[in-house]
Amino acid sequence: MTRNRWTMMAVLALARTAMAYQMQSVGSLSPFLISDLDIDYAALGTLIGLYMLPGVVIALPGGVLGQRFGDTRMCLLGLALMTAGGVLMGVAESYAVASFGRIVSGLGGVILNVLLTKMVADWFAGREIITAMALFVNSWPLGIALGLMTQGLLAEVAGWPAVMHVAAMICAISLVLVALIYRPPLIGAQSPSTASFVMTWRLDLKGHELTLILLAGAVWALYNVGFIVVVSFAPDFLTAAGRSVGDAGAIVSMATWLMLISVPLGGFLAERSGRPNLTLVSSLAAYGAVTAALTIWDAPILLFVIVGVMGGVPAGIIMALPARAVRAEVRAPAMGLYFTCYYVGMAALPALAGWIRDTTGYAGAPLLFASAILIVALISFAAFCWVERRYDGNHENPEEQFK
Repeated sequence: MTRNRWTMMAVLALARTAMAYQMQSVGSLSPFLISDLDIDYAALGTLIGLYMLPGVVIALPGGVLGQRFGDTRMCLLGLALMTAGGVLMGVAESYAVASFGRIVSGLGGVILNVLLTKMVADWFAGREIITAMALFVNSWPLGIALGLMTQGLLAEVAGWPAVMHVAAMICAISLVLVALIYRPPLIGAQSPSTASFVMTWRLDLKGHELTLILLAGAVWALYNVGFIVVVSFAPDFLTAAGRSVGDAGAIVSMATWLMLISVPLGGFLAERSGRPNLTLVSSLAAYGAVTAALTIWDAPILLFVIVGVMGGVPAGIIMALPARAVRAEVRAPAMGLYFTCYYVGMAALPALAGWIRDTTGYAGAPLLFASAILIVALISFAAFCWVERRYDGNHENPEEQFK
């Protein structure tokens, strides 16, 4: 089988699309879940965040387990757990059972997400990595967009459990494709370790690498929290203004569809211009400002178009930050630490957004919260750049193009 890196990236991106589609299911079905499970918005936000909760403790071990047992095997395990959790949510008749199914799915999603990113980095480190990461990251808004476009409509016709079963089926299909098609690169990827399992738990990160990977993880976490809060609570904001569930989902999905263009375009422009930092700062600032404007300017279609254009530009640049931060030989555990930061934010902050919605009684409050989160992401990136500049040693990363 030909080991073409773009073919491998496409297979991995499809698996991540399945994960995003499953992740979005709770946000898309919020009116149905609030009614049928008799929950409030804080509980809804918690249910959204439960998909990410296992990552708080599993993301770092997930990277290490990839070293120990092999990336492909662990990815298949992740997809199997996502399938099982999706089926469980589809048969849930209580909030407790739905929560357990969400956690099982999230456990698989954590393992998958950590290792997929590392596997793409193995194939593209030192060559077209921003473009590759931008295209790979695009799988997330693609899955979200497909969810926003189809899940509400399917639930209106067949009921919300059918949506959960469809998401599980897509995960199962992805499992089969990864098993049949994906192969690791001949050079650069680590084989399953035969060393002591305890020894694989060493991070071996230098001081500046640890600081940089934590800051990079914070940027990625906050950027994604802003995104997931918008796509999860904006439909509620629009339905509160009198639009139908289907129409609200279609309007919000415009942003995610446009991100399919703006994410790779942003990565391409950042790489070609040689100014990734400036590109990230300007686009992220605009993204945060327009998110806040959604609550005061009654032009949702136009504003979601701008969100889609500006919101996608930083994604590939942020996802490439770990390659700037650490050496290739410690990339797997470093990615686990990077995603631990991501999952801490994604598990806790959507629930906080829901609590703010309940407390204020204002449907636009989560959107203002998302805007504030994006500002904090900018501050975190500024700190990353400051630490990066202060490091005066020999740069061992191949990504010197970023400097």
